[in-house]
Amino acid sequence: MTLSGDRLVDQLQGHPLDNPTWRALSGPQAHFAERNDRAARFHGDVSPFAAVADPSDAGAWADLAALIGSERAVLGGFRGTPPADWVVDFQLDGVQLEGSAVESADDPEAVVLGPSDVPEMLDLVARTDPGPFRPRTVELGTYLGIRRDGALVAMAGERMRVPGWTEISAVCTDPEFRGQGLAGRLVRAVTAVIRRRGEEPYLHAAARNTGAIRVYERLGFRLRTETRFMAVHHP
Repeated sequence: MTLSGDRLVDQLQGHPLDNPTWRALSGPQAHFAERNDRAARFHGDVSPFAAVADPSDAGAWADLAALIGSERAVLGGFRGTPPADWVVDFQLDGVQLEGSAVESADDPEAVVLGPSDVPEMLDLVARTDPGPFRPRTVELGTYLGIRRDGALVAMAGERMRVPGWTEISAVCTDPEFRGQGLAGRLVRAVTAVIRRRGEEPYLHAAARNTGAIRVYERLGFRLRTETRFMAVHHP
């Protein structure tokens, strides 16, 4: 008998952060998912990420191949190895940090960003490159920003949600306004939003981005595990 993706995860009893993309797509954010049994991906205008229920299960990879066809799958927070018949187009070492020790604090200057702010958010992301951000990414959770003279100069928000945890993402500051602590203030403010739901924050960063990692560690984040970002396709 073949287990469905959800039943497989239940049986494995893994920590939600061991496979966060799958746990988000099969759980709290299933309404954003395109799914084929043991494989799923976000709608393309929401996020580029995809996942399999169990990276060691060849059947799950077959489900992913059927789901994406000739397209690429972008794997984030990934700790497995694709089967030999998959082609790795891109790979980047990363880290996963958990923030149960981060101090939360609402920020009086932070404003909630919504669909009408997306053009400015996309422009800020294009200039700062904090990671993937699509036109509907803002729908994944609460995004907060700080403005100067009406212009959006810093933001941070919520991306993948798994049981008990929410990922902080899109942390970025206009280069002209760096060094003022805006990113840290927004991370603490987003943490306050997450804590009000009874959850804890986590985040991912490229391992080579040591400057950002040091900032997160000063805020209270601690390394949970090493991980990878990967783009793959099935020929």
